[in-house]
Amino acid sequence: MKKFNIRKVLDGLTAVSSSSASPQPGNRENDLIQETLQSEHFQLCKTVRHGFPYQPSSMAFDPVQKILAIGTQNGALRLFGRPGVECYCQHDSGAAVIQLQFLINEGALVSALADDSVHLWNLRQKRPAILHSLKFNRERITFCHLPFQSKWLYVGTERGNIHIVNVESFTLSGYVIMWNKAIELSSKAHPGPVVHISDNPMDEGKLIIGFESGIVVLWDLKSKKADYRYTYDEAIHSVAWHHEGKQFICSHSDGTLTIWNVKSPAKPAQTITPHGKQPKDGKKPEPCKPILKVEYKTTRAGDPFMILSGGLSYDTVGRRPCLTVMHGKSTAVLEMDYPIVDFLTLCETPYPNDFQEPYAVVVLLEKDLVVIDLAQNGYPIFENPYPLTIHESPVTCCEYFADCPVDLIPALYSVGSRQKRQGYSKKEWPISGGNWGLGTQSYPEIIITGHADGSVKFWDASAIMLQVLYKLKTAKVFEKARNKEDKPNTDIVDEDPFAIQILSWCPESRMLCVAGVSAHVIVYRFSKQEVMTEVVQLLEVRLQYELNDMESPDAGGEQPPALPTPGATSSPQASAPQSHPSTSSSSSDGIRDNVPCLKVRSTPLKQSPGYQVELVVQLVWVSGEPPQQITSLAVNSSYGLVVFGNSNGLAIVDYLQKTVLLNLGTIELYGSNDPYQRQPRSPRKTRQPSGAGLCDISEGSTTSEDRCKSPTSDAASPCSSDGDHKQPNFIEKVKNKSRKFSKTVVSDIAKMSRKLSLPTELKPDLDNRDNSFSRSRSSSVTSIDKESREAITAFHFCETFTRKTDSATTPSLWVGTSLGTVLVIALNLPPAGEQRLLQPVIVSPSGTLIRLKGSILRMAFLDATGSFLPPAYEPWYEPNAPDDRDEKDKVRKRRPVSVSPSSSQEMNENQYAVICSEKQAKVIALPSQTCIFKHNITETSFVLRADVVQMSNGICVACFCANGHIMTLSLPGLRPLLDVNYLPLTDMRIARTFCFTNNGQAMYLTSPTEIQRITYSQETCENLQEMLGELFTPVETPEAPNRGFFKGLFGGGAQSLDREELFGESVAGKASRSLAQHIPGPGGIEGMKGAASGVVGDLARARIALDERGQKLSELEERTAAMMASADSFSKHAHDMMLKCKDKKWYQF
Repeated sequence: MKKFNIRKVLDGLTAVSSSSASPQPGNRENDLIQETLQSEHFQLCKTVRHGFPYQPSSMAFDPVQKILAIGTQNGALRLFGRPGVECYCQHDSGAAVIQLQFLINEGALVSALADDSVHLWNLRQKRPAILHSLKFNRERITFCHLPFQSKWLYVGTERGNIHIVNVESFTLSGYVIMWNKAIELSSKAHPGPVVHISDNPMDEGKLIIGFESGIVVLWDLKSKKADYRYTYDEAIHSVAWHHEGKQFICSHSDGTLTIWNVKSPAKPAQTITPHGKQPKDGKKPEPCKPILKVEYKTTRAGDPFMILSGGLSYDTVGRRPCLTVMHGKSTAVLEMDYPIVDFLTLCETPYPNDFQEPYAVVVLLEKDLVVIDLAQNGYPIFENPYPLTIHESPVTCCEYFADCPVDLIPALYSVGSRQKRQGYSKKEWPISGGNWGLGTQSYPEIIITGHADGSVKFWDASAIMLQVLYKLKTAKVFEKARNKEDKPNTDIVDEDPFAIQILSWCPESRMLCVAGVSAHVIVYRFSKQEVMTEVVQLLEVRLQYELNDMESPDAGGEQPPALPTPGATSSPQASAPQSHPSTSSSSSDGIRDNVPCLKVRSTPLKQSPGYQVELVVQLVWVSGEPPQQITSLAVNSSYGLVVFGNSNGLAIVDYLQKTVLLNLGTIELYGSNDPYQRQPRSPRKTRQPSGAGLCDISEGSTTSEDRCKSPTSDAASPCSSDGDHKQPNFIEKVKNKSRKFSKTVVSDIAKMSRKLSLPTELKPDLDNRDNSFSRSRSSSVTSIDKESREAITAFHFCETFTRKTDSATTPSLWVGTSLGTVLVIALNLPPAGEQRLLQPVIVSPSGTLIRLKGSILRMAFLDATGSFLPPAYEPWYEPNAPDDRDEKDKVRKRRPVSVSPSSSQEMNENQYAVICSEKQAKVIALPSQTCIFKHNITETSFVLRADVVQMSNGICVACFCANGHIMTLSLPGLRPLLDVNYLPLTDMRIARTFCFTNNGQAMYLTSPTEIQRITYSQETCENLQEMLGELFTPVETPEAPNRGFFKGLFGGGAQSLDREELFGESVAGKASRSLAQHIPGPGGIEGMKGAASGVVGDLARARIALDERGQKLSELEERTAAMMASADSFSKHAHDMMLKCKDKKWYQF
């Protein structure tokens, strides 16, 4: 486990520190609030990693422990047991894992890496560690083989030699099989690298060696010579034995399989081309693609199984990768969704010399793990219980909620369980090893992921597990383009028009709101009943940026008449279905106006239990300019409002009455308080090119200059592209620019915090979506003066003091912008019940204005005692209740609850607003609006994510910086409590997906397919060991197969071999020292101490004591040997000197 160097911050220090404003006179309330959180309550560590191992490269299975191991191209190791038992480890070098071999039922694993190192992992501890490593210096490793119940590992190399490693001591044996001795004169050329090694199942003394060129050698270990050599003129990819040891099978590069009798090396007993077309005239079938791997498994009762990957004929263009299962006369070709990396056949016995009885095949694909049931007709697949589908469609945003209402997970599970696919195998999942940890955390946790295809997934993340609960497809509310020509050219993005950008969720009321990349917002309600929606309710909003009143249409909508809103209209279209064909007024010159980017479906929509559409809000094109993407979003169930903003302004929508309440440009929000000199501009001077987006989802948005604010502040991404540019030419430019950019992004994030161009040519491919570093909030913005285009970046609904003069708290909306301004909008709500649906909600800017440095990220409120004040919410009720009038009325009249203690507060008591920007945090006393605490979070970098979180014994602000630091600040005093340099470099994906939640939990996407969870709570770090599952469980090794009476009498059973005698130092001598160096692992004695608890505790402890003693003795022995060697050399030198000087006279010296 990686230890972080945590810079604990002295609590008393900040009182005198300049960065934290000292309490100002007259604010006696500061002295009353006693802060409970101290720096010792915080510690940072990784907890678990979920998801599919990114870029897998190898796999192994322990048939007794029933544990699966997967290695990846960046040196990661993932171990899977029963559902809920999984573990992640990392090789420090980061080199690709080329092969894995379990020490079956020993609780250990050998990994071979592309940097020619071999490692021994101890799996008997909850966090596996490396016990030994061996690094080869002169040879490249190509293949390893560890026979069952043997401690000698065969290592084949690129030069064609085989070395033997003692797995206990990790030292090389002096016994080497040299390539030239193995092939002797059978071939004039070098046979190529070793591609296969295995011992004869019936005779451990005979080793089969496959060389790439097509030569196979049966080597007698005792006599140190080759018994037989088998040559074939096609390259070999893999070799497999029949369990009786009389036959073996090879797979070749021309798509053939050759079956050989051990004692007839002249020619193969049989040649098969599984997918080759057989010509009638008896000629050789035409060549096929290489068969990359073959396995040959026998059954007692019937025909053997031959399972292979590859080998399809070359004319199957566009055919998906296949696994072929040949059983008797039947051949089944199983198509896979992705290329096959490796496969393994799971068998009933670990003994290679017994009938194998295969029951399943584990197929590792580039982006999936599939397990096939061999025992059922049609070979159905098992339902995969691991959370490996995070990347089913690329993740574009996520949110994390700890300590949710307890009824939420069961509710989501019950609607999600109806979405299950049918046709899976009926059997239990075969990878069933290990034991669960003790879940000491009892609070429910939910992770929500938004995806590029518009889907939203809810995951149960309680107690370090992860399980999908429910999947919502938001694209269902839109018309699907039937063909390319049919597609309207109003799209902002070429691909993934439904991609989710922002999620806003209220766990108590279960209201969900999503904002998508095509400038659309959808409001969902949760219902347990199916409902048929005749017409999807739709509002179209014209959010326009316009300073001078050039082409301003009439202001409409239900706005307070006092507000002049140039260029802001709303067209509520919620009544009749015929209003769906939108009021597009393409004027005579073909300029697109008032059209949304997506078409909402006009046919009735069947909505299953779960999340059901309440309202769709779409931003429309304005005079030939596409709508700007949405940068912030919030929903409040108590007020019945949803609010969203972009770089033009914001709109407040009443989703109960389906009306737009306010539609304001950012500048109009300020009224006469505007602190900036802004240049008026014509709205059609600069056109935004198609594109702009989730930074790594859309293709084709660019910025032409390198002057820009930090990725999070959406100030201005200059963009010079006139409408008459040719599209292909434009995309080419973008591609070139982004290639240059991806190189610079790695160099130095700190330098970039203020100067950063944001090209976003990234296709929705998992592998290259991470070079750009803009936050999904910062969509590209038309080039205007820096101050004039100000984006809305944060919202917070609350019941608080809106103005300095207020004596009572009232509902309000706090709005944060990319220029560091916080503005307050007062909300005047009609009484609950019937009145709420009839009378309008009055919204009016209050004139309150607060300034910070940098773009606003987060706002929250505390009561007079310093406790967290959550926004008001309405408890969930069933929206589709039966038509019982009294029931419905009762349900509707329920007063929305404000869970805040503020409702019971006396009027003279104050509140505190906590505001965090990308540079600083401030705590402001209300209603006086005086800043009582201020802390500059970072000078050289900027904050990417900030959250106000509840810990078990207090409340704090948690921040994640672009330079990789994670920090926490106390509240309300903003004392630094934790500052850890966690990630050396933050890429786009991490910046976009990082989120903190309550109880010291946080998460981010560490790769396109994996979620990494971390904790910053000392308590969780201490309990983590208990919570983690155990991979190793004591299991009896099955009995060896019975040799039978006659076999025992006449020989012919399995021949055993004393390998110790052959490979030990006494006989084989020592290996060359320069060949490989031994590196003791960090998990040596310490790792074993961790394992020495449980069933075999005392024995293990005794053994460790012996081992420690042995280790010390061997060190002593080595030292003695070294001393003796140096004494030898000293005496030799002295002797030489004496001989040299013997005959010299004194004057010759």
